Amino acid sequence: MGNTDTKLNFRKAVIQLTTKTQPIEANDEAFWEQFWSESVTCVQDVFTLIPAAEIRALREESPSNLATLCYKAVEKLMLAAESGCPSQNEQQTVLNCVRLLTRILPYIFEDPDWRGFFWSTLPGQSEEGENESPPLAQTLLNAVSDLLFCPDFTVTTARKTGPDNPEDISTIDSCEYIWEAGVGFAHSPPHNTYHDQNRTELLKLCLTCFSETMYLPPVADAHAAPNQWMQYFTSTENRHALPLFTSLLNCLCSYDPVGYGVPYNHLMFTDSREPLVEVALQVLCVTMENDSSSGAVTVDGTSSGTAMDQGSDAGGSDNLFLNYLSRIHREEDFAFILKGITRLLNNPLTQTYLPGSCKRIQFYQELLVLFWKMCDINKKFMFFVLKSSDVLDILVPILYNLNDARADQSRVGLMHIGVFILLLLSGERNFGVRLNKPYSVRVPMDIPVFTGTHADFLIIVFHKIITTGHQRLQPLFDCLLTIIVNVSPYLKTLSMVASTKLLHLLEAFSTPWFLFASPTNHHLVFFLLEVFNNIIQYQFDGNSNLVYTIIRKRNVFHQLANLPVDHSSIARAMTKRGKKFSAPPIDSREPQTMEGAIPAAEAEPGTLKASLAATPRLDKMTEKSAPDEGHRPPTLKEIAESTGAHNVQPASEIEDPMSTGDSVGAGSDSDASGKPPLEKSRSLPLSSPDTPNSPPDTPVESSSSRSFKRAGSTTSQSGTWVATPEWVQTWKQKLPLQTIMRMLQVLVPQVEKICIDKGLTDETEILKFLQHGTLVGLLPVPHPILIRKYQANSGTTMWFRTYLWGVIYLRNVDPPIWYDTNVKLFEIQRV
Repeated sequence: MGNTDTKLNFRKAVIQLTTKTQPIEANDEAFWEQFWSESVTCVQDVFTLIPAAEIRALREESPSNLATLCYKAVEKLMLAAESGCPSQNEQQTVLNCVRLLTRILPYIFEDPDWRGFFWSTLPGQSEEGENESPPLAQTLLNAVSDLLFCPDFTVTTARKTGPDNPEDISTIDSCEYIWEAGVGFAHSPPHNTYHDQNRTELLKLCLTCFSETMYLPPVADAHAAPNQWMQYFTSTENRHALPLFTSLLNCLCSYDPVGYGVPYNHLMFTDSREPLVEVALQVLCVTMENDSSSGAVTVDGTSSGTAMDQGSDAGGSDNLFLNYLSRIHREEDFAFILKGITRLLNNPLTQTYLPGSCKRIQFYQELLVLFWKMCDINKKFMFFVLKSSDVLDILVPILYNLNDARADQSRVGLMHIGVFILLLLSGERNFGVRLNKPYSVRVPMDIPVFTGTHADFLIIVFHKIITTGHQRLQPLFDCLLTIIVNVSPYLKTLSMVASTKLLHLLEAFSTPWFLFASPTNHHLVFFLLEVFNNIIQYQFDGNSNLVYTIIRKRNVFHQLANLPVDHSSIARAMTKRGKKFSAPPIDSREPQTMEGAIPAAEAEPGTLKASLAATPRLDKMTEKSAPDEGHRPPTLKEIAESTGAHNVQPASEIEDPMSTGDSVGAGSDSDASGKPPLEKSRSLPLSSPDTPNSPPDTPVESSSSRSFKRAGSTTSQSGTWVATPEWVQTWKQKLPLQTIMRMLQVLVPQVEKICIDKGLTDETEILKFLQHGTLVGLLPVPHPILIRKYQANSGTTMWFRTYLWGVIYLRNVDPPIWYDTNVKLFEIQRV
């Protein structure tokens, strides 16, 4: 009963605050105390008792009361940090202030006029000299950082301290109080549930402070200035930056969700560590933005040097989190980090005899982002990962997630991050070499049974994505095939299943109507031919399965070499396709695979308009979500058909399996081009997945799609692209078929002769013959191995930011920190 009364008092105070016409004096302590007294004991109460509408009303109608509330809450935190909050009452006050600010801050960020409020000077100090008074934001971040290392509140003190002699929090060395053993810290403090819960609430407030980014539109100009909250938190101004970074990293990498392995232990005991690990991971990910001081996102798609450059160790970054991460170099630290990340990534794949007996983590998307950033920021870490077969423990869960998400349009973001990581790793020779290790792990997946290597596993999953994924994955086809091209010179022995899958892709992509349907489809054929050339030139001896499959499917290569280029043949191929797809089924849609999945609508022909030639895929068009054939996984031919006039860039919608019906459309957008230009002389600029949402119906054609409208190709009056003989001829004469044709010329007569002489019908004899055959001296001189490396650009930087904040938005549903606020960085679609 008493609890109800205290909540009622709190609610009355909120109503009083919003309805009083006169500003309430800052020195009316009795009134302000009601907001952080013991009347409210959990964060859910604060979110329930302060409705969104009332915060907005307070902001619009009583701005001085809102300002005073924020000022008084920050002042309370500052005083508590100075005193070390030794008593239970003071600790409860701190938590209530933290909850109140976590509730209010998003509504301050959503109003552009209020955004600078926390960076203005404190009331009553401006006259005395502005240099003396730090902005409210700095006071808040300093207090929170101090409180994260507050003895008996967030850390266990080793010293004997009573109420008479509390430890002075301003003089303690927080490096002695790092939360967990690991990088740079050997002592593992005892776990304390109370401390974990307090750390979690304080870190959620930090994350809320950093979330100002969510309220800026997804255009480069809006993000040109650094996020001041993050900049201060990770700067030398924060005396706790090093122990904070180390605590967050060690907490994450030492976490074992399985614990002692007792079945169903997660149902019997509350795990206070998981919420802490999750928010620690999110704070780590968002604070490791590319260093703004060394060049923010630029409009031309380039960015100046960052801490990610290999030579940046000497200078370092203004962002201490980036700096510390880039300087980790001890092998034991790398091993600790990698072991922690692989343990957590593989956790959802764990198989047990008792269903549901093992705790499953849900923050694998943030883990992938962190792993990506670590490889990009610390090249020594990436080389350590690739030095042993441990990289395969990262590869398997990535491929598992890619396969699992391929037909779900709401998980396009997860598809992109997985492909980005593999593209980054495939740029290194060691990755291709590691793929030759036999694949023995049996993860339950809907792929063909095969006996082979991790390379076979990768090719089979990629084939599955291309042939049965939804059409908004189309722009990733170039990246998927680029990964296979990068590793192909090192693949010693492909299985028959993987070989057949590669030939099947070539067969599908080399049909005339597919090649003539889009200005970029022929790139896919070039990639596949390059894969076959690399394997024949560098790994012929062990790849009899692939050679045999090429011989069996030799007609595909002959048809490609004899591709007709005259007007009538092109028209005939396109007409045949038109008939094939002119009458779609009335309604063959299946139920969506996940709540909140929104199918992509194809852009209408003739809607592509040129604008902002120099801007690389940052201003996008927002698609109307209309039902289309994306409801069911399209076949390869349907995928080809959908590329007819232009390539639709996929909307990077982010959906979390745990979400309750809200899906974040981190850009329900489409782009005129989704495929990276293929320039062999330099690294591959990866096409950015979407950054979200310009005003609806403002299509933008990217420069790469414009560049293809040359070489005789034409655009019809309706705006659709039309293939011409001149255009076909420009790339047909460059098809790298010489090596394959020479191999067929040598081997086909020999194979036919054996079959006739021995009356063979069994392929095993032919494979034996091919295993012992040789083409030494018969093939053209091997071309140099060409690796296309991932190259960061402004589009991908913005995409990562959007994707990460979208995931964080969805993961934070208890309490729902940003729910129902006016987020600008991505679209929210409610079901």
